[in-house]
Amino acid sequence: MTTTTARALPRILRDRNARLYLTGVVISGFGTSALWLASGVWVKDLTGSDGLAALCMLAMWAPTLAGPFLGTLADRTRRKPLLIGMNLLLAALLPTLLTVDSPDGVWLVFAVLFVYGAAGVVHDAAESALVASAVPAPLLGDFNGLRMTATEGMKLLAPLAGAGVYAAYGGAMVALLDAVTFVVATGLYVCLRVRESRPGPPTGDWRKQTAEGARHLWSHPRLRPLVVAAGTTMLFAGLNGAMTYAVIDGLGHAPAHAGVLYAVQGAGSVAIGLLCGPALRRLGERRFAAYGIALTAAAAGLRAIPSDPVALVCSAAIGAGLPCVLIAALTAVQRETPDALLGRTAATANTLVFAPNVIGLAAGAALVELLDVRLLSAAVGLAWSASALPLFQSPASPSRTAARSPSDANPA
Repeated sequence: MTTTTARALPRILRDRNARLYLTGVVISGFGTSALWLASGVWVKDLTGSDGLAALCMLAMWAPTLAGPFLGTLADRTRRKPLLIGMNLLLAALLPTLLTVDSPDGVWLVFAVLFVYGAAGVVHDAAESALVASAVPAPLLGDFNGLRMTATEGMKLLAPLAGAGVYAAYGGAMVALLDAVTFVVATGLYVCLRVRESRPGPPTGDWRKQTAEGARHLWSHPRLRPLVVAAGTTMLFAGLNGAMTYAVIDGLGHAPAHAGVLYAVQGAGSVAIGLLCGPALRRLGERRFAAYGIALTAAAAGLRAIPSDPVALVCSAAIGAGLPCVLIAALTAVQRETPDALLGRTAATANTLVFAPNVIGLAAGAALVELLDVRLLSAAVGLAWSASALPLFQSPASPSRTAARSPSDANPA
């Protein structure tokens, strides 16, 4: 860890709101990651269908497509009560899965997961907006990096815990565990000290308000290239992810070896989360994102080499490089967006960034059946690296109305 990072971490941990947020992220992230694994296994065990098991992830991710529309809610009401309400909604909803004990109840699993995903979209929009007002502006990059570290750390630990709970007690108990984590996270969010202006009565057409967030994002000379680069990165990440099992097959390992590669990739993401704050301050969002894309693209291309050490190094490099553009884009949105637009703008950015991942996964699943994985890896690496080039160009000047003053982000 660098000296700059070592100085920044105590500053974040001394900030009461940042500590509460990060603790909430760890706790609720643990439950979400556990449910993410258990839901598919549960549906598979109940129905014997691989297709229905795969639909669990689709049910959770589908509401992301309505992100701009759902995120507008975070700009029409106070964010802290909304954040608390979403947590309580999920805490009350998940125990309904205790009634599922046969294939006839699988519809309820899908319905709960769909609402779970929709509430998550609103939750993320409200959280992004509230963080920008609760965490000091100079610490936003460090906070977002630590949030990434916490999230990825839970992805390494929680699935194992969820699998253990599922094996011992069944899927309903995993859902109950997740509900408990939302209750605890609610208590932490209640303790946040933030000063929010009370919004007036909702006015104007919801669709027009939603479009305002998209218009701000697309017209802003600093935000647009970052969001486009992040979306392009997630498209290629989907292509790259679809090749994982073909790469493992080329190494001569069983499919279960994917767990090793994912663990190494997660470790890379945890590491970069600790370093991204000082890196953002030193390089700026554009160059930090560009270097991350270049590292990820190089690693994706080098996976064409059938070597275990190379595969492990590439997985770690992908884990370290991939979050860079995501953290840079989120931090820029929080800094460059007026508070009144931040909820819907953050939700729109999330949709534009993460929706291409689904397209990449689908396209990659088809291409890996048609092309040699080494050729495909090399082609993806080259094309991916080209997406970083626009970020190395000098940014245009931001509009005056879009810029946020440091006082906008001071904690209460």
